[in-house]
Amino acid sequence: MIARVAVWEPMPTDDRDWVLDAAASVPGVLGSYHLIDPVTGNGLSVAFFEDEAAARAAREAIERHAEEIGWHSVLHPAPASTTMYDVIRHT
Repeated sequence: MIARVAVWEPMPTDDRDWVLDAAASVPGVLGSYHLIDPVTGNGLSVAFFEDEAAARAAREAIERHAEEIGWHSVLHPAPASTTMYDVIRHT
């Protein structure tokens, strides 16, 4: 299992539910969460995948949907950083 963690400073408040929906449509996506610190407005996007192939497929599904809805025609904030992790323990 792997996890992708994106750090947002601040977390965007625009409608991004479509990102979670697009990722959830891909086999091997185990879960996605958007977290926000209510004091600072900073946040994390955390997604879990069976393997790297599932992570790539999810990214491709998100990019396809972004193109379909014209997401890239307007400037949107990007994460401050994105890191992939191997999950070594979970419940």
